[in-house]
Amino acid sequence: MIEGIDDIDAGAPIEALYFDGRSSRPHRVALSVDGGTARLSGDVQRDCELAALRVSERFRHAGRKVTYPDGAYLEIAAADSPRFNALLDATHFDESPVVRAQHNWRMALGALAGVVLLLAFGYFYLLPAASKLIADNLPLSVDRRIGDGALALLDRHVLQPSALPLARQQAIIERFNALAPPGGTGPVHGYKILFRKSILGPNAFTLPSGEIVMTDSLIALLKDDDSIMGVLAHELGHVHGRHLMRRLIQGSVIGGGVTLLFGDVSVVAANMSALLLDMHYSREAEREADDYAIAIFKTNGIPLSKLADVFEKLGHQGEEPIPYLASHPSSKERIAHIREGGRDGQ
Repeated sequence: MIEGIDDIDAGAPIEALYFDGRSSRPHRVALSVDGGTARLSGDVQRDCELAALRVSERFRHAGRKVTYPDGAYLEIAAADSPRFNALLDATHFDESPVVRAQHNWRMALGALAGVVLLLAFGYFYLLPAASKLIADNLPLSVDRRIGDGALALLDRHVLQPSALPLARQQAIIERFNALAPPGGTGPVHGYKILFRKSILGPNAFTLPSGEIVMTDSLIALLKDDDSIMGVLAHELGHVHGRHLMRRLIQGSVIGGGVTLLFGDVSVVAANMSALLLDMHYSREAEREADDYAIAIFKTNGIPLSKLADVFEKLGHQGEEPIPYLASHPSSKERIAHIREGGRDGQ
């Protein structure tokens, strides 16, 4: 709105195109200001109080638009924008705070810094908390449905039936089921241990439905049953924390945000951006699962060195578990963390 007008010398009229709002036919007019009134001359003669007009935002290389109360409007050519802007200044036209901020680099930088801080706060604090809250309140049937579909897909394209003798499989399952859960956490229900051959090599991962999949090559690599218990305890930590469902929720939010930000410019680039942003959450989940495994070992009196052996052997193999392309902490980092837990508890 244009308000607070005094009598001024508006100078030469400004050429413009007038549209009556009912047809697309342009009318050539000249705009001038007389006191608090905008006057048109030329193909159309019209007077209107300045306070009743609406003026479009100011852009450096674009024209301006002046809209009348009945929907008619003027188009000011970009070449005449400097004169029109001077006219607005002379009439004490008050731009909105947003427009003023857009044309003030200090305010623009301040707004950008505020947005960055808000996004960082949401990424590091709000999103993890919200995803945990959502995952904890989702019915387990949702986890099972997603996990069943994922397992079927993996069995078709990545996994093969295990060659491990059934007696050996049952012995591993029975020993793990006999372990006491960490104090204060309560028992974990709904998990199931599965054995598969895989092109992924030595590996173990957990599906949202609670299936813990361990490959034959990982069992052959570890050999020691205590170390095998360490892998299963780590994966049970993922089940206990519903990490996979939390990560799916977080990944969906991040992927949606990246898509809104970049549009369809590059699907590959958007997916890579979402994956890189999601690395933080994967590492957090792995640390929580490691801590859960440490707690199980302490509760059941199993030496933590057996858990550290898992990552030492994987490190010597040049392998890292890669469930869902997760960005795990390095083997050296995890070994150090496990040994620190051992010194605290022994």
